[in-house]
Amino acid sequence: MDLQTTLAGFPNAAPLDGLDQAWRWSLGPVLHFAGVLSKEGTRLLQTNQRGRHDEKLARAVLAFARQHEQALIGTDRPIAAVPGFTADGYDFDAVAATAPEVHGHHKAQNPDLTAVTYIVFPAFTTEVSGRESLEEAQARYQKMLSPAEIGREAVPFLKMSFDNPRTGGGSTNPGRALTYPRMLRQEIPQLEGAPGGFVEWENRTGEVWRVAWDGEWVLSGAEGERRGMSLDEILEFSDATLRA
Repeated sequence: MDLQTTLAGFPNAAPLDGLDQAWRWSLGPVLHFAGVLSKEGTRLLQTNQRGRHDEKLARAVLAFARQHEQALIGTDRPIAAVPGFTADGYDFDAVAATAPEVHGHHKAQNPDLTAVTYIVFPAFTTEVSGRESLEEAQARYQKMLSPAEIGREAVPFLKMSFDNPRTGGGSTNPGRALTYPRMLRQEIPQLEGAPGGFVEWENRTGEVWRVAWDGEWVLSGAEGERRGMSLDEILEFSDATLRA
């Protein structure tokens, strides 16, 4: 496949100013795309924007992705991220990349292109662990992160399990599963007055903590067990672990 010819044939395609072997194209006023060829010219690094559009940001993301190409797409990880990215007017501090089997772009009209396309997007360091399974990477990209929304807020990586005999609530999955930080904040306070219940969570670095109630709050993790903390302190601690 001649990638340059393929990209030049996209709707409304034009060279992306300021970056070699890069193009931009669009589908109507809502969907905007930009892509750059990998250093060897055999793969496409593509970034997508939906709604709000910023070509300068797209160019910065692609330039950073090509500079860090090996770390982003040179492994067998379905999703990867490299920290150190900055862009004026944005809080993003990383660029992430998803493999073809995660994103599926171009599959309907050009499956051969899908196989060599990696979707890159501005991200937050807290969002990607690098240990995600294929299914977890698909869930993060397709459902949880809204990577084409350039005005989005961070969605820190979090896996959680819980059981609460007082409310009857609890996990239905084996082990910890991906969820949103709001779920952690929602379930921890519910443990008060529920001996035998627990909330366990894992952050992007793989650290695991567990909170329980036995007349007082009990926090346990790699550093051992802590007691005598207030609910506010527990919640503050859990928030901090997701920013690690």
